[in-house]
Amino acid sequence: MTKTSRFLAGALVLPMLMAARPFVDATPHVIDKAHSQINFVADSRLISAHGFFGKWDADITLDATNWSASTIAITIDATSLNTRVDMRDNHLRSPDFFDVAKFPTILFKSVSVTKVADGKLDITGDLTIRGVTKRIVVPATAVFYEKGAGRFRGTFAINRKDYGVAFDSSVNPIENEVQIQWDMAISEPKPATAK
Repeated sequence: MTKTSRFLAGALVLPMLMAARPFVDATPHVIDKAHSQINFVADSRLISAHGFFGKWDADITLDATNWSASTIAITIDATSLNTRVDMRDNHLRSPDFFDVAKFPTILFKSVSVTKVADGKLDITGDLTIRGVTKRIVVPATAVFYEKGAGRFRGTFAINRKDYGVAFDSSVNPIENEVQIQWDMAISEPKPATAK
């Protein structure tokens, strides 16, 4: 094999090896639950109902030097929704809305993370509600990230009827678009102390 052919072979193989190389710099992070939340606002004729999910968790790996190596998966306990009105919450848990008896979890799993500007990311992923999965883009703003810890937040909207949450009322019509607001404080796990 000539020097030229060896060089060309190397030039072709190297990118493939790099593409197959695992993201070794993506580090697992844990959530600071006291400083993290997932909220929603559903508008209707009579009220803008503000709610939150009380139980959820996330698996996060983060590489602040190469955001595309980062991943996030969120699991929400749909039964933990809370709008501070028991009657409304029970209705939201019923088959008219989330049908939590059949679909107790809401899932989000990223497929890509893209830096769009300094401190701004687009997290593309699959959101599953009531067994229906749709691909969405979740914007994220880095409030700060330093020494393995940071805070990220974002706001976006989904159409509830895309996920089969289709109940409506002639007395109190509900808007199809629901606003989602999330805020997460995360950090690298602390090393276990020696006993």
